[in-house]
Amino acid sequence: MATVKPSTAAPKIKRRVLNRDKLEADIAAEAVKVFAECGYEGASIATVAENAGLSKQNLMYYFPTKQALYQRVLDNVLDEWLERMEHLAHADDEPQEALRAYVQAKLRFSREQPWASRVYAMEVIGGAQLYGAQIQSRVVPLLRKDIEVFEQWISAGKIAPVNATHLLFAIWAMTQSYADFSTQMGLVLNRKQLNKKDFDDAEKLIVDMVLATVRVAA
Repeated sequence: MATVKPSTAAPKIKRRVLNRDKLEADIAAEAVKVFAECGYEGASIATVAENAGLSKQNLMYYFPTKQALYQRVLDNVLDEWLERMEHLAHADDEPQEALRAYVQAKLRFSREQPWASRVYAMEVIGGAQLYGAQIQSRVVPLLRKDIEVFEQWISAGKIAPVNATHLLFAIWAMTQSYADFSTQMGLVLNRKQLNKKDFDDAEKLIVDMVLATVRVAA
């Protein structure tokens, strides 16, 4: 009886997929910096390719157009941004712990992903011409879930009545500014970049302000 050799096709295909995923992720990681520094109009595929150590033609095999690459970058940014919103949407903690974790997650995003935050901010400031539909379709449903959590807390008497929508807008503005306007903050503080203490101080102040607004004792 002939021996049937196990096929090696599946492992090879899996390796190709993993290699492609990693390369695309590496390209997107370089692209987010270029888009943050130059904006969509000023960014070029050639610059991203050079920074990624690829030829322009090689990069365009994975991302045929600048808009396709920009879309991927913003998809990644929004994925991470929404992941932090999930902290509140599915919160089983008491308001104090849930809100503190939410602020911490948002500030951590600003500290760890400043380029991503800036790209997103530039797209929104520019009128979200290229990504508005995605923002609306993905952010709005999760925002509504967050608002439902506030309404449940209010109904249970755990927090004072508050306009949850505008409170969340305020939290976004306060936390994201530590990425989007970090250069201005550094100039005011006379240092090249914000440090851990700056983020710790920001967290304490923002959390205290939010808890005071909903009248939850720290």
